[in-house]
Amino acid sequence: MQITQKTCFHAFEKAREKGPEKVIEHIKGCGLNGRGGAGFPTGLKWEFTRKSPGSNKVLVCNADEGEPGTFKDKYILEHNPETLVEGMAIAAYAIGAQKAYIYLRGEYGILKEDLMNVIADCRDMLSAVELDIEIVLGAGAYICGDETAIMNSIEELRGEPRTKPPYPAEKGVYGLPTCVNNVETLTNVPLTFQEGWRDLRLYSLSGNVSKAGVYELPPGVACGRLIKLGKPKKELKALFFGAAGGCIPYDPETRLSKHELEVKGAMLGSCTVIAVDEKQSIPRVCRQIARFFVHECCGRCTPCREGNYRMLRILDRVVSGKASEDDLSLLEDIAKLIDKTSFCGLGQSSDNHIQTALTYFRGEFTR
Repeated sequence: MQITQKTCFHAFEKAREKGPEKVIEHIKGCGLNGRGGAGFPTGLKWEFTRKSPGSNKVLVCNADEGEPGTFKDKYILEHNPETLVEGMAIAAYAIGAQKAYIYLRGEYGILKEDLMNVIADCRDMLSAVELDIEIVLGAGAYICGDETAIMNSIEELRGEPRTKPPYPAEKGVYGLPTCVNNVETLTNVPLTFQEGWRDLRLYSLSGNVSKAGVYELPPGVACGRLIKLGKPKKELKALFFGAAGGCIPYDPETRLSKHELEVKGAMLGSCTVIAVDEKQSIPRVCRQIARFFVHECCGRCTPCREGNYRMLRILDRVVSGKASEDDLSLLEDIAKLIDKTSFCGLGQSSDNHIQTALTYFRGEFTR
């Protein structure tokens, strides 16, 4: 796999030869976009942070990865932490940061010691740009996958999203301009300096397949190609894109591209694919996802806090066979309300599984 290649800080030396501005132009030129879900151009994010007033900047590596079915970053942390640290060094050099944080998901605490050893081994190279990397262990909160909630957590504040603007590039951790990048994004940074680098994505595949795991494939690949690698146990009827990306009927010709899935009402996000076969109940899958969002809601805004709870209660009636058509209409209305009025992006996407399931599998909700 390309993502596991060791660059041994050769890319870091090439970056220092180029200078910060040319490094940013290099990243913009190779088209590296964020791998955390939003897909924002990495070079542009770096440029915004570098140009923000002030000499002190901060880099944050988002290793929270709290969405169900997502485990690609864990794979990188286990198999290639050295290149991740090199990517952080290049990013910090480009934006002008001397302080960096790895915000590590609480359930990944077992990886912390190995990460600390890797950072210690790289100390001489990091000292060349006066970079100090600190690991902050999360407490298992999904909301801290939000870039502003991460900043609150790093500052030992309540893990909930901040109002934007100001954006992190303007005012982030401890009020300093901050750049937040995903593990997969930062690990790709050194690889872009290697000859033959290809823009590949990591897909977390799970569900009703025999070979769940992390697969490296081009963006926009036909989903049938990915599913074939996973060896489904039975005929598939649906794909869920994590908890927040919604679902679509399984068609092996459907391309896993941002545009094609958005046309179908779903989101590719961080390339999480959960395969669901013909034996499974879509309402039961949705109820499980709703339980997750109720449990993980930070409580800040009413639409997400109350809306997801109300949707869960309706799904309980659906699963028990006691739901009416009025219940389904209400379920749909609440989902749309959550989408339009929730405070943060995580809340705004917590209804996607309901809206897409009612679009494609409404018949299962009335049995």
